Amino acid sequence: MAVPKKRTSASKKRIRKHFLKVNNSLAALKAVSLAKSLSTGNTKSFVGTTKKYNKKKNHSKQTNKKNY
Repeated sequence: MAVPKKRTSASKKRIRKHFLKVNNSLAALKAVSLAKSLSTGNTKSFVGTTKKYNKKKNHSKQTNKKNY
């Protein structure tokens, strides 16, 4: 026979909600920080491609830059 579960207390609900809010805000902060470093080109932990142009060949050369 099915037995109903006990009700979760209000304090447990508040603790869990707070924990989720803190984790989400930290993840958002890290994402914004990474976006800022990528936009300024100061990142050392992200691998991506960038365009480098050679002035003698009218901007036709493209190279891949990888950071390790």
